[in-house]
Amino acid sequence: MALSSTKLLFLLFALSYAIVAIAGKSYYDILQVPKGASDEQIKRAYRKLALKYHPDKNPGNEEANKRFSEINNAYEVVSDSEKRGIYDRFFGGGSVEEEERIVKGDDVIVELDATLEDLYMGAPGKRRCNCRNEVYHKQIDPGMFQQMTEQVCEQCQNVKYEREGYFVTVDIEKGMQDGQEVVFYEDGEPIIDGEPGDLKLPMIDSGGKAMTCTPQSP
Repeated sequence: MALSSTKLLFLLFALSYAIVAIAGKSYYDILQVPKGASDEQIKRAYRKLALKYHPDKNPGNEEANKRFSEINNAYEVVSDSEKRGIYDRFFGGGSVEEEERIVKGDDVIVELDATLEDLYMGAPGKRRCNCRNEVYHKQIDPGMFQQMTEQVCEQCQNVKYEREGYFVTVDIEKGMQDGQEVVFYEDGEPIIDGEPGDLKLPMIDSGGKAMTCTPQSP
């Protein structure tokens, strides 16, 4: 009698997971995401790692090619809801308590102004995310002070960490609500020996042109 699709998938996972288990890594470890990661978080992690270890960027590097293959195998499973469900059931990795011990950096929340028209119709755009600076005052003459800013790095023992401004593309999708967030996973505050926080951009109605909805006659 032919094996059911579920049993066949289980056997295939058992074989592939046995290979991965030798290195002591789960598919979530390979993709560098927590077990409860969302589909979007998994997709972003995959794209980032696949770009880093792509053979075209690492010609002749066998270790990079091996990592690229592992990344693709892991993504093929956890990006599919049925395969991921079976994988979590039999080879789910660490417990919830273990996951909760993972230290995560602070989330960065930046309000993004959008008109009601943007929220209703959608609008592509970019927003510049700058480094966080500390303000201090420097005396330049007797009784005269100038306000200055200085980058601050915390928890950087034996590490030189430099942060630079960068751009993120924010697409306002049709039908988004006032206060709804666009999340860029792991683009928030970094932390030593932990996972970066998230960058969250809540949509704030900036009071632009009002819009009305006129029902059409049948």
